[in-house]
Amino acid sequence: MDGGAQLSGVADGFWGAVGNTPLIRLRRASAATGCEILGKAEFMNPGGSVKDRAALGILKDAVARGQLVPGQPGTIVEGTAGNTGIGIALAANAMGWRSVIVVPETQSREKLDYLRMIGADLRLVAPKPFSDPGNYVHVSKRLAEEMGAVWANQFDNLANAAVHDATTGPEIWDQTDGRIDAFTCACGTGGTLAGIARALKSRDPKVRITLADPDGSALASWVRTGTFKAEGNSITEGIGQAARAPGNLAAARAFIDDAVNVSDAEALTEVFDLQMHEGISVGGSAGLNVAAAIKVARDLGPGHTVVTILCDGAARYQSKLFNPEFLRERGLPVPSWLE
Repeated sequence: MDGGAQLSGVADGFWGAVGNTPLIRLRRASAATGCEILGKAEFMNPGGSVKDRAALGILKDAVARGQLVPGQPGTIVEGTAGNTGIGIALAANAMGWRSVIVVPETQSREKLDYLRMIGADLRLVAPKPFSDPGNYVHVSKRLAEEMGAVWANQFDNLANAAVHDATTGPEIWDQTDGRIDAFTCACGTGGTLAGIARALKSRDPKVRITLADPDGSALASWVRTGTFKAEGNSITEGIGQAARAPGNLAAARAFIDDAVNVSDAEALTEVFDLQMHEGISVGGSAGLNVAAAIKVARDLGPGHTVVTILCDGAARYQSKLFNPEFLRERGLPVPSWLE
């Protein structure tokens, strides 16, 4: 056989392995609502999260622009809650590039350890609001400028949403045979919701798009009223915005029909339920998404199909979500098997 031939069904490294994740029927959520509630298993991407897609879309765009060349020295800098940084670091490793990842020091220990493990140049900063120049996004931009490196800029770089428009959205449409009534997920950069919304609405304008929002975020208020008003706080990481709509999300506002709020307790209930009753181990943002999908399904009524995103795996949050002391300190439910 020709050693240079690519076998069908074989992915070409990390870059070829991202995407085409399965759509999983969530049995208990479906039974509780009389709807088909389906989760896109993005934790099955090679870097372990939905953010592999954003990382790849941004890096492919940088290559197309001539900012990075495969096999030649290059540096990519990004500010992230962790998962985009992991995707960027792994995708950069595959091309021989260096990655510099700026992360708030409050993010889960597991994600920080993973970034160090895969060779990212990790820069930890104190958590600051976006209005502060010490915010991790602004720090990453300054670093990129100082180093003459590529700044990924996942929040406002529209290549983020574009990759979901080109891949995730069409995959969902094909996997449901076009029989989808609603889609919901939370937003950090907004790229996932924005890109999937465009893809689905272009195929059927009646598909209902609902933004899911944790406590402490103002995006639900922005969708409903056009103003930013945040109340409470959340232990979820990488989702929600207190005072702005990132460029990826703002550009897709016309495609968003509604928003729902989900508390930490509601999100954790779904995290623990999925793990112990369906063998699906996911993080807090995925739990929030499933809780939002249940709310959307109940609003629509029985007989509808609702899709959401299972963003990443629970192992990245073991020290928080599965730490009884951490949960009790915040008045959150502790699963019986950890008591």
